[in-house]
Amino acid sequence: ALQHPLYPILRKIERRQENLHHVTAAVRGHRIMYASNHKSHTDYLVEPLVLDDNGVRPPVIAAGINLFGGPLGLLHRHVTGAIPIRRNTKDPAYLITLKAYVAEILKRHDLLFYPEGGRSYSGELKPAKIGLLSAAFSAECPNLVIIPTAIAYDLVLEDRILARQRVKKRQRPFAREVAEMVRYAVGYRSRAFVTFGAPIRLGDAQSRSDLVELARLVRARIGALYKVLPTAVFAAAMRPSITRRDLEGRIDRLIEELAARRANLGVTSGRQAVDEAAEPLETRGIVVLERGRFRVRERSVLRYYGRTIEHLLVTTGRTH
Repeated sequence: ALQHPLYPILRKIERRQENLHHVTAAVRGHRIMYASNHKSHTDYLVEPLVLDDNGVRPPVIAAGINLFGGPLGLLHRHVTGAIPIRRNTKDPAYLITLKAYVAEILKRHDLLFYPEGGRSYSGELKPAKIGLLSAAFSAECPNLVIIPTAIAYDLVLEDRILARQRVKKRQRPFAREVAEMVRYAVGYRSRAFVTFGAPIRLGDAQSRSDLVELARLVRARIGALYKVLPTAVFAAAMRPSITRRDLEGRIDRLIEELAARRANLGVTSGRQAVDEAAEPLETRGIVVLERGRFRVRERSVLRYYGRTIEHLLVTTGRTH
């Protein structure tokens, strides 16, 4: 990771882990597939480093083939240990080969993959795909388990890039995205919470519907583990123009609802949320405080953060 082009940015991210005991217990007798939500290009550096920080054997990473172009591709092959995945292809020969390849990898290595198939451009937790889960069954590895993993940031480095490209038109070269990320990294600081869940045994999948049900279970577990941070509740409760007092009240009610749903809360009150989220969101140019009122400056980016916790809420569509 020290040679990776994103390393200067990585130093600005404070890594925090939760529930590592699920991992340390599982590695003693199991092969592991880490199934994680996908927020940022920094995920596939932060998550393996959290494991490495704690002396856990590193997984092979399944990453989109767009990350393997040019000289940066060499780094992914030889530094991050990633394998290229053509996510949207329907070529049967490729899919059969990929399935067999991943099955062989799982006989020798743990694997980190992103069931959503790519980063969320809306902020929402996307539906899980079944491709690599199907490959896992082909591995015929009796001690294989899935560890649901959730990653959450105070600020996502590519927030503007993602929010403005909510409906992805085409895959851009990774080198170009890195250049944009470096530009947005000026003044960037964030925590990254990596939360691990209890292992899920694969069981016996007899049909595609069994795989779909497993994918839904994995997604639900990831969603429940997702750390709710001050920036997310601030964004979800924000109005186009609002006083601090009213905003704190809206956040307090939101936190009550999240607590009732047993969300993994990283904030306990509206006051704390505003204290911790207002300054970084202002610095990022997403909101502004004028004459005692918070006002929205970057509506699409604010909505991006608000949507990161929509899967935990009864009523969605709160952000403005």
